[in-house]
Amino acid sequence: MENYTYNSLILQLEGLTVTDTNKYPIFISFLLTYVFILIANLGIVVLIWTERSLHQPMYLLFCNLSINDVMGNSLLIPRLLADILVPPSQRLIHYYECVVQAFTTHMFSTASHTVLMIMAFDRYVAICNPLQYTTIMTGKMVIELTVSAWVSSFVLVAILLSLTLRLSRCRTLITNPYCDNASLFKLSCEDVNINNVYGLTFTAVLLSASMGSIILTYSKITAACLANKSKSMNSKALKTCSTHLSLYLIMHMSGLVFVILHRFPQYSDYRKISAIIFHVVPGSLNPVIYGLQSQEIQKALANKFQFRTFTHHFNL
Repeated sequence: MENYTYNSLILQLEGLTVTDTNKYPIFISFLLTYVFILIANLGIVVLIWTERSLHQPMYLLFCNLSINDVMGNSLLIPRLLADILVPPSQRLIHYYECVVQAFTTHMFSTASHTVLMIMAFDRYVAICNPLQYTTIMTGKMVIELTVSAWVSSFVLVAILLSLTLRLSRCRTLITNPYCDNASLFKLSCEDVNINNVYGLTFTAVLLSASMGSIILTYSKITAACLANKSKSMNSKALKTCSTHLSLYLIMHMSGLVFVILHRFPQYSDYRKISAIIFHVVPGSLNPVIYGLQSQEIQKALANKFQFRTFTHHFNL
């Protein structure tokens, strides 16, 4: 007969299955990945804010993605690193810490969609209405788009978690490497149909809006490029759009692997790894892809390094 512990504030995370031989290699791999995510994303944000030539809507909107990647990974990886070094029986987490982690996890995935949607709108205006771009994409518009992306994500996730917080708990085991909404409401012995219905509706609406906006904007961008005979303009449009589309596809592919593995319980260890990859891969690749594709960012970095080299030699 299953033992029940009602409304316990101490939960147990199942975490990753690690052995004594692979524990430290896995720990070092995740630690180096996390350090890279912090340096790359925060470096991009600092560069954009300090370099006046990058004070353009496209780059300011991209800052949201970098901030989201840092936020999403900072509440996941440090806790994961700590759990790797201890046995499963000692991977304990307070209920409210688990709620915060779940909220951050869903904010990360939701904001990834909403931020990429507003970035798609920026590319649409830049390519389809280039003459009106500066009058449409003003500083006020950038702020409004940024606020709308974060507020809509916050409201959707807040409702999601509030439906779970109303439930009493009779279990204590989180069968994931980190806390999320599904793991939390599965701790309850009450009826969770409303949680499932809202969760599915929330996911369907978010994906429909996200994919619909991407398909619509890129259809219009493709039509504008086909109508435009300028090869240089079309080449520039293709380059900026391919960067944005790459970020979008990386996010979807990382999430798709996790969703598929959810359907195969026998691959629970792979599912746990894919859940971590959903955070780690976009956070690692987004700044790299954007940095490699953007000549303005490359020039800004080159200027920074040249200035520091000149200053160093001058001081010598």
